[in-house]
Amino acid sequence: MGLSCRNGFLSASKRFVEKDLEVCVAGRTFMITGANSGIGKATAIAIAKRGGIVHMVCRNKDKAEEARADIVKETGNKEIYVHILDLSETKKVWEFAESFKRKYKSLNVLINNAGSIMSQRDVNTEGLEKSFATNVLGVYILTKSLIPLLEKSPDPRVITVSSGGMLVQKLRTGNLQSERGRYDGTMVFAQHKRQQVVMTEQLAKAHTNIHFSVMQPGWVDTPAVANAMPDFHRSMKDSLRTPEQGADTVVWLAISEAATTNPSGRFYQDRKMVSTHLPLAWTHNASTPASLTPPGLY
Repeated sequence: MGLSCRNGFLSASKRFVEKDLEVCVAGRTFMITGANSGIGKATAIAIAKRGGIVHMVCRNKDKAEEARADIVKETGNKEIYVHILDLSETKKVWEFAESFKRKYKSLNVLINNAGSIMSQRDVNTEGLEKSFATNVLGVYILTKSLIPLLEKSPDPRVITVSSGGMLVQKLRTGNLQSERGRYDGTMVFAQHKRQQVVMTEQLAKAHTNIHFSVMQPGWVDTPAVANAMPDFHRSMKDSLRTPEQGADTVVWLAISEAATTNPSGRFYQDRKMVSTHLPLAWTHNASTPASLTPPGLY
C-alpha cells in the first residue's frame, strides 16, 4: 500500500499549500464523469462549494439525481446539472458531446473520472469490450469532441483519474479488446489506466493551449473498490483513503493556479508530479520521460 494508503496522504498533506485551494470558481464550468459517488462526488462537492457550475455525467439516473440533491444541500449551490450517459456506448458519447457543445457556450474543465472494472469480459452494442470502451475509447471521444469548446474557454484543463495499478503495466496495443488469454478484470483495468497516461501525453502534445494532467488517487474507500475487490476492501478498509482525500489532487489540478505552472501531460500523486514508472521498471515506452520522482505503488 505504501504511499497510496491513508497514512501516505496524511504525510504528503503536510507539504500542501493551503491557499492553493482558496479559490472562487464562480462562473467557471466543470464536467465530471461518474460524479454520483466516490471520488467524482467528492470532487463535485469541493467545486460546488467554491461556486463552480457542475455538470455531472452519470450512467444511473436515480443515483445521479440523489447525488445532485446531496451536493445542492451540502453546498447551497444550485448550478448542478445531471446528464445521463453510458460511457461504454461510444456513439452515444459522441452524440452527447456534440449536443453539449450546441447547448453550452463554455467548458473550463473536463474531469474524466468514471471507470469500469468488469469481473468478466462483456461487449457493448457495437461489439467493443465494455471496459475498454468506457475507460479508454469513451474518455478519448468525450475529450476530443469537447476540445473545441475547451479551447474557446478561459484557462481550459482536462484531468483524467488513473490508478496506481497502471505502474505494473507496460503499454500493450496488441490486445486492446482483451480477446486473448484469461480475462482478469483488475489487470485489464490497470492496462487501461496505462493507456490513459499515454493518451494524456499525446493529447497534451497535440493541444498545447489546454492543460492536461492525469493522476492516481491512491487506494480510496469507494463503492467501485468495494464491488470490484471485496476481499481487498474488507481487509484494508481501515487503511483506505476517504473519497475527499482521493479527490484532493483532482480538485487541486482543476482549480489551483499552482497546477498550471507545471508542464501539460504529466502524472500526479498527492499534488506532486511523479514518474509514470517505478524505479528501474520494465514498463517504459521509448517516449516517456522517466526522470521524475517515483510514486509508491498502491
